[in-house]
Amino acid sequence: MARNKFDIDENLESPFDIRHFRRAMVYIKQQQKPMIIALVLSTLSAAAALSAPLILQHVVDVTIPEKAVLSLLGWSALMLVTIVVSVIFATIRSRIMTRVGQDIISEIRMDLFKHLQELPFKYYDDRPQGKILIRVVNYVNAVSDVLSNGIINFILEIVNLIFIAAFMFAVNVRLSLIILAGLPVFLGIMLIIKTRQRRAWQAVSNKSSNLNAYMQESISGIGVTQIFSREQRNEGIFTGLAANFRKEWITAVRYNALIPFTVDNLATIVTSLIFLVGLLALDPKDVTFGVILAMSSYAARFWQPILNLSNLYNNFINAVSYLERIFETLDEPVTVSDIPGAKELPPVQGDVTFDNVTFAYDPGHNILEDLSFEIKAGESIALVGPTGAGKTTVVNLISRFYNLTGGRILIDGQDISQVTLKSLRSQMGIMLQDSFIFSGTILDNIRYGRLDATKEEIIAAAKTVCADEFIREFEQGYMTEVNERGSKLSQGQRQLLSFARTLLADPRILILDEATSSIDAKTERLLQQGLNELLKGRTSFIIAHRLSTVKNCDRIMYVSDKGIAECGTHDELIARRGFYYRLYTAQKMEA
Repeated sequence: MARNKFDIDENLESPFDIRHFRRAMVYIKQQQKPMIIALVLSTLSAAAALSAPLILQHVVDVTIPEKAVLSLLGWSALMLVTIVVSVIFATIRSRIMTRVGQDIISEIRMDLFKHLQELPFKYYDDRPQGKILIRVVNYVNAVSDVLSNGIINFILEIVNLIFIAAFMFAVNVRLSLIILAGLPVFLGIMLIIKTRQRRAWQAVSNKSSNLNAYMQESISGIGVTQIFSREQRNEGIFTGLAANFRKEWITAVRYNALIPFTVDNLATIVTSLIFLVGLLALDPKDVTFGVILAMSSYAARFWQPILNLSNLYNNFINAVSYLERIFETLDEPVTVSDIPGAKELPPVQGDVTFDNVTFAYDPGHNILEDLSFEIKAGESIALVGPTGAGKTTVVNLISRFYNLTGGRILIDGQDISQVTLKSLRSQMGIMLQDSFIFSGTILDNIRYGRLDATKEEIIAAAKTVCADEFIREFEQGYMTEVNERGSKLSQGQRQLLSFARTLLADPRILILDEATSSIDAKTERLLQQGLNELLKGRTSFIIAHRLSTVKNCDRIMYVSDKGIAECGTHDELIARRGFYYRLYTAQKMEA
């Protein structure tokens, strides 16, 4: 559970290896055709640009001494053409790769989102939302350029190096060897810092994730922050997290900066040696001034691909940290899923059986143990008891939001672990404690789980739960736009909309978890009339702390001590004077 804190770094479950990058190649292969075109254009652009020093050498050594004006104009025009061709090809290539990069982003992000939709509740129980969100948005953005332009640029820079080396050796072998003499020094420095550099960027990734998690938590809880005047304290926490991020960022950037610093200095030293050796040590007949100018130009061009490759390496190191996080998310097992050969659950009557059910959120800490009971179709069952006893756990297991530790749950005699999740949940109406409202219209929120519902059916569901009256008070009625989480609505209004959404599905099994906890007494009485009609013929499980709302249920189960401590009608349990009696009496005295 430590990962569910904004100030705890997320350690990777497994170290990065080249197989992760091979996995990323799947997305690259989908863009193979445009990337090949971009590579060809890049090669042509580079070849055109590399011809410029040869033209310069010829002009300095031949054309200018001969004072051939027309020839000079011709060579100048040719150099202009090479520049224009290089720029045009580079521009087209850039546009192609921009589109490729965005397509790769879209594919990775869709795979992540699809996988996150399938992950069980436990995954979200164990992680802050901010640490999940940053992987889908920030990390995918960070790797897209490496997986698109990075691959093309890497190949291009290698080709550039080969071309430049060929041109250099064609001009002068000895000066070419001087240019190559700096490579061993550069490679030695790269080998020394590569491991430290990767670790530094992993630390940046951790601190960025922590900072994002706290930001998301703070925004979600801003109301509580202001109520308790925690602004200054929270600013201190944020400052500390930002300082940690800044510290790790500076460390990582220092490693990055070391590479261009090394390349720039080596290029300067090599260029100086070319002039020194070429002018003082070699025979002027073999090494003309034009040759020295051409070689100094090639020296700069030779070390530019080296610098570009080192920058690509930097970007790769950064991307590795993000790829590790992305693939760690994609590798999260979907523990609650359809088993091979899972059957469609046929239309159910509503019989529910718990057969020696045992469940634990964490190994060794059972919430329920050997729980057994049978519910007949159409019965209404109330689950009551102390907070944390396992009431919500019972209904979550019926919906198969978690896998059982032991035992079976049967619906109409069918083991729910053997049927498809869609066929199971599509026949259940579930209203959880969190009345989540999505951004959009009220109409869209009510029909969220049943897109084929007509407006008349939506209005009928709203009337049943007494939501129609307050909806029509809005100027736009059912077309009123609401914000995420329904911030423009009261908590009671949000619950009524959530109720309408659940009832519109016309489920055979209805689960209401504190469904009326935020509704005033008058509305609750009206709602109860509609509920009484709705519950007829449906199996229903109702969790409520206000016991007055469940008095008329067919059976009341008191959940305690990892099982059902008492079970019976309201009158039977009152006469028994046990757990339920004491709880009911205590609530009446408080009222």
